[in-house]
This record gives sequence, structure tokens and C-alpha cells, in this order.
Amino acid sequence: MAKWQRWIPASLFAVGALGNGVLLARRALSTPLVGPIESVAVTALGLPGTAVVIDTVEQRVAGMTSYVLREFTPPGQEQGTFSIYVGYYDEQHQGKSIHSPKNCLPGGGWEPVEAGTLVISTPTGPATVNRYRVAQAGKSAIVYYWYQGRGRVAHDEFRVKYELLRDAAIHGRTEEALVRIVVPVTTGNPAEADSLARRIAPTLIADVNRILPRL
Repeated sequence: MAKWQRWIPASLFAVGALGNGVLLARRALSTPLVGPIESVAVTALGLPGTAVVIDTVEQRVAGMTSYVLREFTPPGQEQGTFSIYVGYYDEQHQGKSIHSPKNCLPGGGWEPVEAGTLVISTPTGPATVNRYRVAQAGKSAIVYYWYQGRGRVAHDEFRVKYELLRDAAIHGRTEEALVRIVVPVTTGNPAEADSLARRIAPTLIADVNRILPRL
């Protein structure tokens, strides 16, 4: 699998961007998961996943409390390996905050050629996620990502920041997970990669929700 599919995104919040909200987030409680993150995405579409270890430097930069990164390879389709990543933050404050995938890929030479959102049907209702198609040197992939925690699935970074500050002030909690699916486009037809990611997303949302603390 290409190393770029294992990227850890750049910071969502610039230093100082939270203003007075940082003070609120600093008072937030550390909120542990109610189940082990290693139990998430053990399989996807019937395929067993292979756990990937993120090196300690990347972990330190990303700042997540815990994570799972798995790769899945359909039989006989080594070039079709896709990945699932879940990074959990038990609290967020300046210097330790959830990160946005859209800031990282351009820095790694991967440019978005399509960007938008997609509504996914889940057992608990519709959820809107980010959808990107990225490309570099003749390679292409579909990326879905979203933020999940404190009782909702969110896609918009500005709303994520607003809800972080609101929940820190009202509930004293800022825990959240970044969830991401990366599917390479191997046939020149992005629709096939989209179809695969769309099939994974509802189950993954439910699987992550199972281990998240309740608000």
C-alpha cells in the first residue's frame, strides 16, 4: 500500500485561532472511550484488516489519545488496498486538537481534483461526510472523512470548532474522533471506489459510535 494513504493530517486550529475558547477547552474533562478502539474495523466488507503502526513522531504531532489504522486488500487486488483510520482525542485544547485531512494531502503532493460532501444513510439517520478525489502523478483515490463524537457526526470544520467551544462551555467535554476512509481508484473509474467507500461508511459510523462515550 502506498505510504501516502497513511498520512496524519495537519492541524485544524492554528495557534491562537480559538481565542477565548481555548480557555474553555482547557477546563474540559478527559473522557475515555467506553470500548477498545482496537475493536473497530476489524473487518470491512468481509475482509480482514491488517493493523498499521503509526510511528511515535507522527503520533506526537497528531496528538491523538488512541487510534486504529487498518489496511484491507481484496483477494488478487494488491493495487486495490484501501484503508480505514480512526483517531480519538479524549480532550482537546491548544496544542492537542483534532486534525483536518484536507490540510495534509496538498502538503504531500496530493491535490484535490474534486471536493464536496455526501449524505450517508445510517441506522441512526442520515449523516453528511466529506468526499474528496485526490490525484498525483497519474494516481488517484477517493477519500471520505468526518468528525464523530458527543452525539453527532459532523463534516464542516467551522461547525466542528463552534461545537467544540459550545460543548466545552456547557458540558465540560471536548472528546472527538476523526474517521477516514481512503480507497484507491484502480480502474480509472472513480465510481467504483466511491461505491466501495459508500458501502463501508455506514457500518464504520455505527462501529465507532459503539465505543464513543455518550454525551
